[in-house]
Amino acid sequence: MNYSGTLQQVMESYSTVKENTIEGRYLHLDHIRPLLEKHSKVFRTKEIGRSVLGKPIHRVEFGTGEIKVLVWSQMHGNETTTTKAVFDLLNAACLLKNDFVLSTILSRCKIRIIPMLNPDGAKAYTRVNAKQVDLNRDAQELKEPESILLRSEFDDFKPDFCLNLHDQRTIFSAGKVAKPATLSFLTPAMDKARALRPERKKSMQIIAGIYKNLQEVLPGNIGRYDDAYNINCTGDTFQTAGVPTILFEAGHAPGDYKREKVREYVYAAMVSALYAIASGNFHDFNYLTYTRIPQNEKLFNDIILKNVLINNQLRDISIQYKEKLESGNIEFVPIIEKIAPEITNYAHRIIDGKDKIIEFPEVAEVGENVIVNKIVLNGEIIGLKCE
Repeated sequence: MNYSGTLQQVMESYSTVKENTIEGRYLHLDHIRPLLEKHSKVFRTKEIGRSVLGKPIHRVEFGTGEIKVLVWSQMHGNETTTTKAVFDLLNAACLLKNDFVLSTILSRCKIRIIPMLNPDGAKAYTRVNAKQVDLNRDAQELKEPESILLRSEFDDFKPDFCLNLHDQRTIFSAGKVAKPATLSFLTPAMDKARALRPERKKSMQIIAGIYKNLQEVLPGNIGRYDDAYNINCTGDTFQTAGVPTILFEAGHAPGDYKREKVREYVYAAMVSALYAIASGNFHDFNYLTYTRIPQNEKLFNDIILKNVLINNQLRDISIQYKEKLESGNIEFVPIIEKIAPEITNYAHRIIDGKDKIIEFPEVAEVGENVIVNKIVLNGEIIGLKCE
């Protein structure tokens, strides 16, 4: 399967399956309750336990095949893009069940999804749970109820494959080039030597297939994470247990701070992975292709002000957004990260001052870690907030 073939047909129907009742970066349990209720009429849904603060955690299971795939999203509460894509996938399983790709997946796979593993973190818009624990570092100690639930699902379901769904920051480039990492993937190591055992090669082949399928729409914008071994991470633990595990990371596309375009790419990547698993065509891909995917680098800023005059000195200024939950919405607060004679990072937005004086009308003293919502450059007011 390639993007110009059957996957393209699936993507052409994306507008019909996109779950339009959820959007943006803030997504918590109250937002998805109606969707869980809707899908309970078609799929096998179940409350599998409770969070630290007593919020219910659910799973949705569908498909009638023998190949078992375990999927979980939002173990980090502020990583919501993949959860949106999960509900797009559930809609597709309802509406496109006669499509060749979806019917193959549904007939050959049994898919169990935990859409929101960390509902407390989702409500507070934090990475950690209510006890300030990163659930993706609790795979061995299993101190937290959410971690215990995920492990119980793993042990009970005995999956053949796992998909571990996340978001990543806007700072990542796909290699040492001016290309943001819109999607990134990782097949976690199984030991400190990062041995290439058969189970790990399978996940490499699946990622190689996704990479090929999405090259046409994301040329140069797919990255690969470093695979240093950490047995405390969930992916490393499950892969070490002999289950091919793939980490998905939803990144940044130009202007897409709400990650509505990126959710579409995540949906495409999940369909690609599940079809590869269902059809077995991942065996057709060379696992070494995975190693040739550019490794992520931290080379991007949200904004760089180039060649601006401050106190009669020519400077560059890098600005990074800080995400802040405010009255039920996520605000992107622009904060000065660095002031230097030259900043060599790439940027999602570049403002060239052309050696003109820059003013900060709302700032008493300009410096690093200062919020700057707007600037005045050559008499022109320029807003820096992300709308």
